Amino acid sequence: MYGTIFNLKVKSGHESSLIDLFKKYEKPEGGVAWYVMKPDNQQDWIGVAVFSDKESYKANAENPEQHQRFLEMMEHLEAEPTWTDGNYVVSQLN
Repeated sequence: MYGTIFNLKVKSGHESSLIDLFKKYEKPEGGVAWYVMKPDNQQDWIGVAVFSDKESYKANAENPEQHQRFLEMMEHLEAEPTWTDGNYVVSQLN
């Protein structure tokens, strides 16, 4: 599996709008799961996206519809997310 972990600096007062936007997204081709967390002890939200393989991840990243979703998300963020891409080497799903 392949994917990314990302940090989001959400604009004050935009939390609910961003959550509503995320709820509209459907799982992309090759997507396994994705999560967004609002940590207890820090301001930035943390997201995790998991794809079946690197090719699926790259195809999604290069999809014009994904770019449009990114632009919509940016309306609710103070800055572009930071991304850490790579292979997931251990997982457990229940």
